[in-house]
Amino acid sequence: MILSILDTDLYKFSTSNAYFHLYPLAEGTFTFNDRAAEVYDESFLEALRDEFRQLGKLALTDAEFDYITGRVRYIGRNYWEWLRGFRFEPEKIEASLDAQGHLHIDVTDYLYKVTLYEVPVLAIVAELRNRFRGVQADETRAMALLDEKIALANSNNLSFSEFGTRRRFSSDLHEKVVAALKAGCPKCCGGTSNVYFAMKYDMTPIGTFPHEWVMFHSGVFGYKRANYLSLEDWIKVYDGALGIALVDTFTTRSFLHTLTMKQAKLLDGFRQDSGDEKEVGEMIIARMKEFGIDPAGKTIVFSNALDFPRYKAVAEYFRGRVKVSAGIGTNLTCDPGIEGYRPANIVMKLSRCRMSAKDPWEKVIKISDDLGKHMGEELEFNIAAHELHLTDS
Repeated sequence: MILSILDTDLYKFSTSNAYFHLYPLAEGTFTFNDRAAEVYDESFLEALRDEFRQLGKLALTDAEFDYITGRVRYIGRNYWEWLRGFRFEPEKIEASLDAQGHLHIDVTDYLYKVTLYEVPVLAIVAELRNRFRGVQADETRAMALLDEKIALANSNNLSFSEFGTRRRFSSDLHEKVVAALKAGCPKCCGGTSNVYFAMKYDMTPIGTFPHEWVMFHSGVFGYKRANYLSLEDWIKVYDGALGIALVDTFTTRSFLHTLTMKQAKLLDGFRQDSGDEKEVGEMIIARMKEFGIDPAGKTIVFSNALDFPRYKAVAEYFRGRVKVSAGIGTNLTCDPGIEGYRPANIVMKLSRCRMSAKDPWEKVIKISDDLGKHMGEELEFNIAAHELHLTDS
């Protein structure tokens, strides 16, 4: 189900590289969460473990090494040399079912390694779920629906990238989608987050950093300065490259409050992943104006479970005021042309971390602009809400 060690999102490598250079002794646990609380059985669990064993056989090939060192130059060659020797360790993936049949998965390791497990684990669970339910894609209808999306993007000049690896219907359908986007939407589709398909179809690999980067900083440095310090560290590693900042780890309001003028001027833009697109966009524009920065020179990437009609409305709303793009995932790679089909609603997030083995474990959380995307324990929510003044009027 996972076709290559590069069959993952680019930001897994960029974040791994940042840990690799700045926090090589830091450790973390990634925890799976099924928001729909679906039920599985022991045969599914055994098949899942078998797929994890297959994951352990992947290794970076010479051709992949040559591609990645030539194309992704903002990540140093020494990191890719390390990745050549990296292997997933299936025994580190703790998968089980509780008494109700709900799936639990945890992986613990050094953060520069454990971060690489997230996307493959999710993609395997999503595809295996479909197989066990006997759901097969109607490829003719799926491609017809994709053609409609491509036509809408082309006719309305909607800039977007494909972000759909983690919850894809299958690796096969994912590849067909990427191939169709490459052929039918070369001007509007700016690239794909999937590094393997970017290599195979000569597309731009897209991505910066995920929520976990800010969550890690909250665990080891505290909530008050997590957004600020995570950006400073990112700038330290990438020196202005990969300049789209994710804004909603502890709500957009909190992110914008600690954003400095230096950071705002250096960043290319911001990614909105929860909340109302128009409301969040207006907050970002207002903050740029406070700094005396023309918002029209910045980009907002919208990535909150978008479909193309909704994205069209958002793009029209902001057109001329700020550059607009989108990361579209599930609507592209998990739309198998089946009436009534519901994609897996699964995530895998950092749940605890520590600076080194000598330090105590610190639980981490995510406070989204959408209530349903919160993740973590109530005590930590209360601490963060107090420290970040989230309950202030």
